[in-house]
Amino acid sequence: MMSENPIASGDEAAPANKPTSGVSTDLLEVRHDTIYRYREPVAFGEHRGMFRPHDSHDLRLLNIRVDASPTATQRWLHDVFSNSITMMAFSDRSDTLSVSCIFQIVRTTVHEPVFPIADHAREYPFAYAEEQLPDLTATMTPEYDHESGMVREWAIRFAEEAHGDTWSILERMNRAIHKEFNYARREEPGVQAPRQTLTLSGGSCRDYAVLMLEAVRHLGFAARFVTGYLYDPLSDQGGEMRGAGATHAWMQAFIPGAGWIDFDPTNGLIASGNLIRTGVARTPSQAAPLSGSFKGPSDAFLGMDVDVQVTALAPTLS
Repeated sequence: MMSENPIASGDEAAPANKPTSGVSTDLLEVRHDTIYRYREPVAFGEHRGMFRPHDSHDLRLLNIRVDASPTATQRWLHDVFSNSITMMAFSDRSDTLSVSCIFQIVRTTVHEPVFPIADHAREYPFAYAEEQLPDLTATMTPEYDHESGMVREWAIRFAEEAHGDTWSILERMNRAIHKEFNYARREEPGVQAPRQTLTLSGGSCRDYAVLMLEAVRHLGFAARFVTGYLYDPLSDQGGEMRGAGATHAWMQAFIPGAGWIDFDPTNGLIASGNLIRTGVARTPSQAAPLSGSFKGPSDAFLGMDVDVQVTALAPTLS
């Protein structure tokens, strides 16, 4: 079974030289079905899907298939962030549009992984290397809350509590959102402004991801939005994790020496093997799992249904 990775708990920083305690591997299948419904047959513009997972040292794609009805001509491209994008062009009109993606991956989990933070970055505040700044600056710039300062003030709380420990700032913030906020799955598109998430003390996974992303940017961290899927090993027993059964969202922070690290404030996970990345971006709007347009009456759209199933095809190998 995969579990949370207690990289650094409480006030402790991530250790520098401790060996990993174990590695496990899962063969997983992901099926993502989306159905759009319309009052009458409409024509469809080109649609953009972000389905293909990121091949990496911890994830290997075995196969993938994307089907659409009406039938679509498909082409693939890499966007500005090197995400693999499926472009679909439709010629037939219809009162429904369905897009289905299914793929299989090998996902490796390092339990209690170690992130060797560079010496100069262990204490906050720190500075990124000059040669990295041209690439990181856009991901360090806050996009919300420029006037009220509400999110910045909330972020400073964690910097003060951490007493200058870089890792503790991120770990504490990730845990606080998970423990102190009320999760609610939202089907409507878009995200809440971070200050709204703070005011409501709740939101969806993408709202939490944007809140943490924006907060750490106010503290000077480079951060980016991540979209993908969540594997819950107990899904057949009712599940324990928030965000399963739909597309999932979290964020990454760039830490000198450790690189881009996944933080999932919805579930309090850090660098977890339960997370399957399909896209990274500077903003959520650049990482929509599926987007497109239709041509027809403005009131033709009736609604959409999304179903995501992530299942293990073989027992976990340790």
